[in-house]
Amino acid sequence: MRVIILSALAVASAAIDLSTNLNYHSPSARHDNLGIDLPTVQRRTLKRDSVPYSPEDLNFTHGIASGDPYPTSVILWTRVAPSLASDLGNITVEGNVPLYSHETDRYIKADPNPICVDWAVWPATCSNSTTIPKTWKRQANESPVASGRVYTTSDIDFTIKVEAGGLSPFTEYNYQFTICGSDKKSGIGKTKTTPDKSDDVSEVKLAVFSCSNFPNGYFNAYGNAARKGGLDYVIHLGDYIYESAGGGERAHNPPRVTFTLGDYRTRHGQYRTDPDLQLLAADYPWIPTWDDHEVANNGYRDGFSALNNTEASFRQGGRMVSVDQRKMNAVRAYFEWMPIRQVDLDDNLRIWRSFQLGNLADLIILDTRNYDRSITSLGWNDAYIELIRDEASRSLMGGRQENWFYRTLKESKDRDAKWRIIGSQVIFSGADGAGTDTWGGYTANRNRTLQHIIDNGIDNNVFLAGDSHRNWVADVTWLGRSEYNPTTGSGSLGVEFAGTAVSSSGRAGPISAANTYARNRVRDTNVLQWHEGYYRGYFVLSVQKDKVTAGFFGSPTVATRNSWELSLANFTVLAGENKIARPVAGGKVEAGFAKGGTTTGTNLTLNTETKKWEVIGFDDMFISR
Repeated sequence: MRVIILSALAVASAAIDLSTNLNYHSPSARHDNLGIDLPTVQRRTLKRDSVPYSPEDLNFTHGIASGDPYPTSVILWTRVAPSLASDLGNITVEGNVPLYSHETDRYIKADPNPICVDWAVWPATCSNSTTIPKTWKRQANESPVASGRVYTTSDIDFTIKVEAGGLSPFTEYNYQFTICGSDKKSGIGKTKTTPDKSDDVSEVKLAVFSCSNFPNGYFNAYGNAARKGGLDYVIHLGDYIYESAGGGERAHNPPRVTFTLGDYRTRHGQYRTDPDLQLLAADYPWIPTWDDHEVANNGYRDGFSALNNTEASFRQGGRMVSVDQRKMNAVRAYFEWMPIRQVDLDDNLRIWRSFQLGNLADLIILDTRNYDRSITSLGWNDAYIELIRDEASRSLMGGRQENWFYRTLKESKDRDAKWRIIGSQVIFSGADGAGTDTWGGYTANRNRTLQHIIDNGIDNNVFLAGDSHRNWVADVTWLGRSEYNPTTGSGSLGVEFAGTAVSSSGRAGPISAANTYARNRVRDTNVLQWHEGYYRGYFVLSVQKDKVTAGFFGSPTVATRNSWELSLANFTVLAGENKIARPVAGGKVEAGFAKGGTTTGTNLTLNTETKKWEVIGFDDMFISR
């Protein structure tokens, strides 16, 4: 990645190297104009009236986070600023300014006060099964295994992102940030590296989330998972933020649909004020990808459902922001605010990547929304999409990503990784019916994937999905091409676990009506083994050599912040069987409906704060707006 290395610069008697903060870099080695003009930022500090912020003026405004773990490194993130407010300027995405732009005036007039922060990583003294007490402090004899100094300014919304290297594989660490020259420290976080690809690993636990809508409800699912502990990594399959103008007691900020860089920064900042999101972000490394709402609803390569790549749409619905500019704004803010690596984006907006979890599994993270996606359902073109859904030219992910995906699946099989865990945004199995905004609208792409799996004998495939705001568990098969027995599961090529939302809307109550709907869906859909749409929540995937288990958990209400949680259902996939084990869910579930099983509806609920169980219920699932 090309970055300008700064010459020595004295600010408050310290040498400043802004390039150590990854958020000054472009997210793409081939899109330099997404980076920051570091010499210009450097020259600002030479202004005569440049006065550094006092530590008393600064705060760690949005907590801390870690993410994208590798065997010897992990990304650390925080934000240090004089206030919660985001920078509203467009300096990083304006025009076609190259990295070495000669224009200086507008930069020099900007904030002249870079902020200095030290960071440190040391071996964990708390396990990931417990939350670090607020009064706990690092002991004096605990030497850091990695440390450094980093700077930030308003140009990147005061965010900080660094890669902590020199770490050991599959090892837990604590980390902390400190404002330079002061005792002002962030909270202490926990993180964990991944195993080396050849390590013999017995188990990895992944918590899987999607679809967190701030105005719709509280992010109780995040807090419940953090308080229960026992996880290795957090997977977020997208719709981490929403671009809409939701109102109510948790009204969106800004109070409008997001278009500008300042809009998206402010929205990310608002979401990171949620205490349960902060808790889970501090305690576990995240591996996120985006769905559509990080940019706009139902996105594809040339537009969104409410913004087309036309002059009329630009003027009437786009607030004079084009499709391409809006995407650039959203992507810039996402990379600033999320603890992800700045991967090479090649010819487009690449976020797809993979993680080798020892010899146990490969985690393959896809982008089925924004990377070169063929046109999708936009609300007004459904009849057209129905006509073209089977065309061979249609791709959900673009030719480059498709080839990478197929190659990664085969390489995983060839290296004898036991499992392939595939993180998609939208449902792959077809359990959700014949929708055109999921894999079902891209039949050829789905069939190419299945053909590749069959031709190369790739087994033990576990697909993950979000997006639908409901829970689905299904066998994965090629109906019409492969013989499949829905009773026994024979003929299945893999399984899919698709989770509900953290807080976005699902099936309306009462619960009895939602359960009846689930029963009918399971009855009418061969591959579907369990469906549930009332509860908000997440699921935990335990990956072991001989099996994968999935436990689904529900929040009984997101209308208030609370620590209540129900265990909804548990499923097993045995190695080599490529299907949901029968009887499905052991024959019974708490809610929804499982094929061949019963629904108990006990309402036995765990308080993840007190660890006590009670029979409890709530009238309202969501915040009234």
